[in-house]
Amino acid sequence: MKNSIRIGGGAGYSGDRIEPARDLALRGKIDYLVFECLAERTIALAQLSKLQDPEGGYDALLEDRMRACLPTCQAKGIRVISNMGAANPLAAARRTLQIAEELGLGSIKVAAVGGDDVLEFLQRDNYAFLESDQTVDSIRSQMISANAYLGVEGIVDALHQGADVILTGRVADPALFLAPMIFEFGWSMNDYDLLGKGTTLGHLMECAGQVTGGYFADPGYKDVKDLARLGFPIAEITPDGSFFISKLPDTGGQVTIKSCVEQLLYEIHDPATYLTPDVVADFSKVHFEEVQKNKILVRGATGRAPTGQLKVSVGYQEGYIGEGQISYGGSGAMNRAQLALDIVRERLRMSGNSYTDCRFEIIGYNHLYGGALSSGEPAEVRIRVAAKTADRSSAKRVGWEVEALYTNGPAGGGGAIKTVQEVIAIQSVLLDANLVKPSVSIERGQNQTTSPEGHLIATTAKEDHPPLPNTSTISKVQPLIPSPHLTLKSLAHSRTGDKGNIANISVIAYDKTNFSLLERELTAEKVKDYLSEIVEGEVLRYALPQLGALNFVLYNALAGGVTRSLALDKHGKTLSSTLLDMKLNVND
Repeated sequence: MKNSIRIGGGAGYSGDRIEPARDLALRGKIDYLVFECLAERTIALAQLSKLQDPEGGYDALLEDRMRACLPTCQAKGIRVISNMGAANPLAAARRTLQIAEELGLGSIKVAAVGGDDVLEFLQRDNYAFLESDQTVDSIRSQMISANAYLGVEGIVDALHQGADVILTGRVADPALFLAPMIFEFGWSMNDYDLLGKGTTLGHLMECAGQVTGGYFADPGYKDVKDLARLGFPIAEITPDGSFFISKLPDTGGQVTIKSCVEQLLYEIHDPATYLTPDVVADFSKVHFEEVQKNKILVRGATGRAPTGQLKVSVGYQEGYIGEGQISYGGSGAMNRAQLALDIVRERLRMSGNSYTDCRFEIIGYNHLYGGALSSGEPAEVRIRVAAKTADRSSAKRVGWEVEALYTNGPAGGGGAIKTVQEVIAIQSVLLDANLVKPSVSIERGQNQTTSPEGHLIATTAKEDHPPLPNTSTISKVQPLIPSPHLTLKSLAHSRTGDKGNIANISVIAYDKTNFSLLERELTAEKVKDYLSEIVEGEVLRYALPQLGALNFVLYNALAGGVTRSLALDKHGKTLSSTLLDMKLNVND
């Protein structure tokens, strides 16, 4: 058994940057490189791609990532684990093998982990959706995908079979990181505290740069050094489940307690009940200790037995969204923008087309927060019209009418754009875990005469451009003496996460001495009232005193969820900044 293993977080979403992952392979002294790339909507779109091309349906950047990182990983003995297989892990494995052979990487084993496609189960029986009163029967004719969130079993099996690269379909994101710990340390699948610790590591690492300063900076409050060269994270874990989060020296970003707490609370509901197929992890007693600059020790996570049910993400066709935008500037811009919206609204009405939902908004004034939170009149604005409809032709009409404002609308309109997007709606059901078994297929490469070192020249070359001088520093926000006129932002920082139609907002005190004030003043009822134009459902609050943090869960807050929403900010990322503008009543 090894004394420790090092895992690099190589991607946090499908379109993530590749250079930081290559840097981890080159200089990180890592044992594993993990690419987490699969969002709920991504796999539904991948299923559509697979229907059109039986060899398609995997991540669009698979080839780019493999060409950039695989030579170094093979030369250094780094094993690659990723869910870039999406809807077609077998095709992804075959393509990876072809790339390895093109690069002359010699004998290589590439594993495809499947079994997550459970569409046949849902075709046979009716299931109730978790997010609504609907059942599968109500959308059966539109259904295109049903993928269960698998656990570590298939990945661990592939590691035991000696796979150099493992490509999965839908698995729980932390499982990509937990599997190598189980394999290397021989952890029992019944030791739930260890599995809880490993799942906590996976949750912190799965979004890559978000734990090293990405999605974190707020100039003047949370300054982050050299974000242009943001380094991705490295986790070093020992057999007892304790671990460190760090990054490469000489890279941008930061690994701090604050960045770790934000990521711990990202996209979770009850911190004591983080559900995965392998374990129910408990984050409620996690604590962080800074052992040196950009190196954080994480302890305190626990776990308990899983529920025995798997979440299944069901994708189905739900019509189209048409959108158009155009800008107005100068004196009277707001009046002309409002006139433009009125014109488009009336022309769409006269068209006779049927639209199930419409949004008419002015970007820069009321498009994110609604009119109640807007103030002042900007000198430049951009109108946006978005509408949902059953057919593509009606969706196209939306953009056409906005574009037609060039010659048939108010003066001074410019920069028009128009788009049409097919709506792939996502809802979830629960399936008995005993019904789903992962499959593992191993693709083997042939021995090549070319040494892999011959392909390391391009990837080991130093940066062509020297680093720019950087004079920014990481700001340290001092504890504040409360006054009656404070905004929440002066006391705390925040991050929004999203799952389906549910958002969560973490609120974390800069100084824990102010936590009791936050706990007293920032109730679930006040948050619900403040965001009433956005949040349609209930708001729940969870307190984590040891972290000085509150976690708010906002139901029906994302206009149907990222795949169905007409909102510009479909993920609700700006909700946290909106909440931070809330004024606190701190009078005793």
